[in-house]
Amino acid sequence: MNWSTIGRPADIVKLQIHGGHWNGRMRNRSMGIIRMRDRSKNRKPLQRGRCLSIEAIQSVQALKRSFFSNSNSHNLDAVLTHNFRRLVKRDMTAVLSELLRQNHCFLALKVFEELRKEDWYKPQVSLYAHIIETLVGNGFSKEVEQLFMYLRTENMLEPDSEGFNTLLKILIGFDRTGLAMECYYFMKESRCEPDKSSFMLLVNGLESKGETGLSVTVRQEGKKIFGEFIDFTDLEEMSVAES
Repeated sequence: MNWSTIGRPADIVKLQIHGGHWNGRMRNRSMGIIRMRDRSKNRKPLQRGRCLSIEAIQSVQALKRSFFSNSNSHNLDAVLTHNFRRLVKRDMTAVLSELLRQNHCFLALKVFEELRKEDWYKPQVSLYAHIIETLVGNGFSKEVEQLFMYLRTENMLEPDSEGFNTLLKILIGFDRTGLAMECYYFMKESRCEPDKSSFMLLVNGLESKGETGLSVTVRQEGKKIFGEFIDFTDLEEMSVAES
């Protein structure tokens, strides 16, 4: 028997089976067909980035139970104090990501507030962009403004043009052009000069929303930095920068 033919997914392996006596003579039994199934098809695809420890899973479940239990806020505060705050850094951030993935915006905000109190916490524009995208996508308008205020008060914010551009794109996409302009000016205040992608996002986004006056203002400022011949419609260059 050729064993190399057995075990390959979706192969049909034909075996010529010999054996047994019948009336004193050896006879070939009928041809047998063995169909090998690919067991990998039974496996569910893994979701990238979802590596939750048991402690993180228990924390998420405890937070959700306290939120949906019709009790007062003291129950949630107790879970944050006796459960979430005992987690290590990796588990804390994993809990936040999981709550955002499940669109539990209120709980995610509470967890993020706790994260900001940790000694190891370092503000990241990309994280703010991720949280704001979830909030604005679920109709938490006031909370978006509050979170943007948090962003403006961060003292150790690292310059991150890519993170700011992501935030600009999110705000414009959800018709928050006012906050997008605030983000643009805050970007310059935080020693992170807007790049060409920033100006292209703003100019094209503002024009698409009918904000021609703001678009002209941003266009003029872009020309002061990159020259009169900057092409604000060069979307190919913007997409390369995002990738």
